[in-house]
Amino acid sequence: MSSADPSASPKYKRILLKLSGEALMGDKGYGIDPAVIDNIAGQVADVQKLGVQIVIVIGGGNIFRGLAASAHGMDRANADYMGMLATVMNSIALQDALERKGVITRVQSAIAMQELCEPYIRRRAERHLEKGRCVVFAGGTGNPYFTTDTAASLRAMEIHADVLLKATKVDGVYDKDPKKHADAVKYKTLTFTEALQRDLKVMDLTAFSLCRDNKLNIIVFDMQEHGNIRRVVLGESIGTLVTE
Repeated sequence: MSSADPSASPKYKRILLKLSGEALMGDKGYGIDPAVIDNIAGQVADVQKLGVQIVIVIGGGNIFRGLAASAHGMDRANADYMGMLATVMNSIALQDALERKGVITRVQSAIAMQELCEPYIRRRAERHLEKGRCVVFAGGTGNPYFTTDTAASLRAMEIHADVLLKATKVDGVYDKDPKKHADAVKYKTLTFTEALQRDLKVMDLTAFSLCRDNKLNIIVFDMQEHGNIRRVVLGESIGTLVTE
């Protein structure tokens, strides 16, 4: 189905797309792979053509992981702030890639840095969406001890997203690591309770609880296959749906 297909009818009007920083590395092991970020931008551009409003939260693990640094003796708050700064770098890179695809994009940071991006203001973000712009939320929640998964859940609630799309390097949620176990079984659907009981770690517990308590569905899917974001938005059954 081409991006210009007039019969395409999106299932969701407003989505929050959560990207891991590690996903931007490709096979490089560090930093940003231009081909990967170009692929992501192209997929987002295709989805926007359907009339879907898109907000994005991106991690910083391809540049700096606060939790890993704190495990080696760095003060946790300092390490987390450094991780937040890494998300700003990724967000600006993604903004550049999106605008080269013709997607007008605004970056809003939870940590003020007015020379680079807007401060996070919920009503302004909603106005950008109404005007057809993509919004990238940077800087996590602006507070240490919270992950970008939690930032994604929080922002999804605040801007009233219809669904949280968690883009990963695997094609859904499994009962065990599919890279280590050939007999790993993929779940097509899960309830929040089942995911907690089976300790499946779809997202960190704070983020997961936010989605559960506010009845926001999560779809975990493989972002490496081109066109998957569009397929999810059109309602195709790919990945794993976590629902009430």
